[in-house]
Parts: sequence; structure tokens; C-alpha cells
Amino acid sequence: MDVFFLGTGAGVPAKLRNVTSIALKLLEERGAVWLFDCGEATQHQILHTSIKPRRIEKIFITHLHGDHIYGLPGLLSSRSFQGGESLVTVYGPVGIKEYIEVSLKISKSYLKYPIEIIEIEEGVIFEDEQFAVEARRLEHGIPSYGYRITEKERPGTLLADKLAAAGVKPGPDYRKIKNGEEVIFEDGTVINPKEFVGPPQKGRIVTILGDTRICQNALLLAEKADLLIHEATFSADEEALAHEYYHSTTLQAGETALKAEAKKLCLTHISSRYDRNDWKQLEAEARKVFSNTFISEDFLEISVPYKND
Repeated sequence: MDVFFLGTGAGVPAKLRNVTSIALKLLEERGAVWLFDCGEATQHQILHTSIKPRRIEKIFITHLHGDHIYGLPGLLSSRSFQGGESLVTVYGPVGIKEYIEVSLKISKSYLKYPIEIIEIEEGVIFEDEQFAVEARRLEHGIPSYGYRITEKERPGTLLADKLAAAGVKPGPDYRKIKNGEEVIFEDGTVINPKEFVGPPQKGRIVTILGDTRICQNALLLAEKADLLIHEATFSADEEALAHEYYHSTTLQAGETALKAEAKKLCLTHISSRYDRNDWKQLEAEARKVFSNTFISEDFLEISVPYKND
């Protein structure tokens, strides 16, 4: 599980930061990429990466401001010419369905793959045997959501050395034991899978927030997250301005991470008023309250490792 930042700026594209888009790379887990927001020129950013648009399985939109959605029609259209044939599901606030359908209709764009558009409400919006995604409404000028991606517990590691010592040879029996099935040999020997599989791996949690003031739902989504991605449009001394424009400061992002007991905080959605020379100062402001803080940059990739308590 890796998080790749395609765009980390706020409002308008800048030379060093494109507008918002984040890729959650789940290549080992499900051979897929999930996209969170799709600001203008997201597909151009992808061209500079190893990400394949045909691998994009789901797109989660936090809210309908232009810097989060203007790249969506272009990306969806181009995917047809880039080998994309599998279903893409788009999740987002009420209005996202009309935006996509009208954009494609007026531009006479034809998709060579099926698309499903789900207008969300608060709660669990997706769940399968691997992952669950929960959405909660944040505090912004228009409906804006945050997403909590929870990986479900994974089976423990197969203790191959112990199996070899017990006379079990690699093959179909290994798979059965890994799946928790009992194996009985011709001589009556019974292999109990519990004795040959390590403890289960606790699933990872990634929280990705849309634009928001500091609020209770942000805390709930970020609770004990392995990685919290929080907007920090303004510096610590611009709290009044952040509140006026329904955004957060670096310090507020750090406070949310601290209260939520997150493990790591990454700041994004950085205003273009701050140039490269300011970025370390913005990071330092959040670190005053939450030490494990990093500021994002376009094309930054963060791995989310397993951590068993």
C-alpha cells in the first residue's frame, strides 16, 4: 500500500504544486489504483509516473470545487485510449453524477468501459473482503467529505520452516493450511493450521480528508490512522483567514493528528502564497504539536507498512 501525491496545491495550479489529486496504490493488494480527487491536469501528472490509468478502479471525490474535479472528464475519456476496459466506480457528493454525465455528453465522449457513479451520504460507502471505506461530512463552504480507508485483517505468515520440519512439502497442502484448513496425511497425521500460521496481520488505516475547518468528524475519521492526510492551506498565524474560507492551518492539522492518535501526518492542499522556502516552516509549525509530520510535494510517494501492535 503506497500513497502517491499527484497534486498538492490549493485553488489554482502553480509551477511547483498542481491542484489536488492523490493516488492510493493497491497493486500488491488488488492490482489496482484508487484515486482521491482529480484536479485539472491530473492525467498530465500521471504521465510522469508509473501509474497506469487502466489500473484505476475507483475514484473518490471529496467535494465539487473545481480544483478537485476539473481533471475528471479528461481522465475518464483518455482511459478509453489507454487500455482501460474494466469498471470504474466514482464516488462523490450529490452533483457528481450530473457533472460527469453532462461533461461526457456535451463533449460527445464515448467510454469503452463501464462506469458507475455513486452519490454518497455519510457512512460505509464501500466494503468487500479486503477493504472498507467510510465517508463523513466535513466543515467546508459546500458539502465536503473525508474518507477513512480500512484494510481488513490479513492471515498470518505461513511458518514454512516449521512445516518442513513436520514433513509437509510445499504444494497444495501449504495453501490449505494458509487458508485455515486442516490437513490429514495417509498415515493419520493431522496438521492443525493454527500451529503453522503466525499471528494475523492487523490491517492498515489511511485517512484522506477533503477541504475542511477543524471539526469533530475529521477526528473520528483519523482515529488511530496509520497515515492521516490533512489539508493545511494556511500557516499557523492565519487562523482567522482559514476559518473565514473554511480551511485549516498547519497547527490545526497537527492538533487533529494528536487528538486522533494518528501515527503519521502528511500536510497537503498548500496555498500558492507559500513558496519552496516556506515549506519547511509550515512543516515545523505542525511538528510543534505532532512530531511525525511531513509536508507533501507533487510526486512524493509514501509507503504505509504493516505494524502489528
